[in-house]
Amino acid sequence: MRGPRRAARLIIRETVLPETAPRPSRRHAELGPAFYDIVAPARFPQAILRYRNRPWAERVGLGTLTDADWIRHFGRFEPLPGSFPEPLALRYHGHQFRSYNPDLGDGRGFLFAQLHDLRDGRLLDLGTKGSGQTPWSRGADGRLTLKGGVREVLATAMLEALGVETSKSFSLIETGEALERGDEPSPTRSSVLVRLSHSHVRIGSFQRFLALSETDNIVRLLDHTITTYMPEIWQDALPDRAAAFLEAVSRRVARMGAQWMAAGFVHGVLNTDNINVTGESFDYGPWRFLPHFDPHFTAAYFDTTGLYSFGRQPEALFWNLSRLADCLLPVAEQPRLEAVLKGFGPHLQDAFAAALFARFGLAPAPEEPTHRFVGAFWRFLAESGAPFERVFFDWYGGLASAARAGASPVADLYRAESFAPVRAALEALEPADPRRLAHPYFAGQAPCTMLIDEVEALFAPIADRDDWSAFAGKLAEIARMAEAYGTGPEGMGEAA
Repeated sequence: MRGPRRAARLIIRETVLPETAPRPSRRHAELGPAFYDIVAPARFPQAILRYRNRPWAERVGLGTLTDADWIRHFGRFEPLPGSFPEPLALRYHGHQFRSYNPDLGDGRGFLFAQLHDLRDGRLLDLGTKGSGQTPWSRGADGRLTLKGGVREVLATAMLEALGVETSKSFSLIETGEALERGDEPSPTRSSVLVRLSHSHVRIGSFQRFLALSETDNIVRLLDHTITTYMPEIWQDALPDRAAAFLEAVSRRVARMGAQWMAAGFVHGVLNTDNINVTGESFDYGPWRFLPHFDPHFTAAYFDTTGLYSFGRQPEALFWNLSRLADCLLPVAEQPRLEAVLKGFGPHLQDAFAAALFARFGLAPAPEEPTHRFVGAFWRFLAESGAPFERVFFDWYGGLASAARAGASPVADLYRAESFAPVRAALEALEPADPRRLAHPYFAGQAPCTMLIDEVEALFAPIADRDDWSAFAGKLAEIARMAEAYGTGPEGMGEAA
């Protein structure tokens, strides 16, 4: 009897393994050398694993890597079998605060590998930040501070938990170099980050070829992007294809912007090189979350005019999409592209309503206009000054959570006249999944938040005494929130 049982186990093992093995790709390299430069990673004096995203490692078939293997691939950048033999620094241009810059490109990062999501088959990029100098470094050192890496891990974990389409911080490794930075005490510790993204094709990727008058490469990039990321929109006629592409990008970028607004998030630097065509939020520098509703709230100290303030983010995204339309003018008629752009506002409104209902865990009522609830809620936030995240926490599930909201520290705001239209709108709405209301997260005293003072407090013990416990605790708290909301994979990764 032992023989047959052992054989059965071996057969099962052989059946399961192919489904969990990584599916690597070299798809981006097929574009050719006009689109990237082959580069070498920096050689770091140390490689200390500080964070790995286990749930997403599992989803791309890398969950079984040992610590040593992880460091070899994501600290020393030994190629992943089947993907690029050497990293690719991507070429692009872009508008930075609406001033055109032809000297951009991956200056401290590169595309390290491509893999498929084993769950849905999507092609995903493993891109770096802080991996050394490239031809596009413009005299900079190509490095990333440890604090910058920690901030990006926190931003992506929080955004994913709040339902935002975002890149995932995949790995953070401390690299043992002392960096000089003018915006924080120097010398400061260094790190290298690996992010997992659906795409690193930016609006600025198209802008580069428009500036160089290389229409053939615009078409090549257009066709590559459609066949790789959105094959369902393919049209045989080139003008039709270009218009369909702009429409698809517009919808995706509108969704991203709407999710930011519903999360109370300010990206901070909405340059055209920071907007990718798959509509996935990425590249987090001076980001912030709102303490309370404030359309003028900015994230970057150098954004002195408020160009990228919270309330102007939709405008900034539309401006960037208009620059993408400029790039398509050599292959499509201007009136047609302008007609596509006019759909951005309606797309944004629809996406914002969907994002807001998701954040509250509510199901739209078939005969109830969604704008009634959306408008009432937005006016309440503006008039009351209520803590932004607190309101979502208190009223998750709508009137089914009225008792919890009544015990909130800000319950007086819910008894004010400004909240009456919100309560009236909630009467027609039901929880999308009532079971979620029983999650222990909603029995807590306060919501999970990520305000700037909290971020500073999380990094202080790391800087002072190499104590990562607060950072690990915050990731666990975010994972608990994500579990309650049903967002993200199984957890948010972990401090190493």
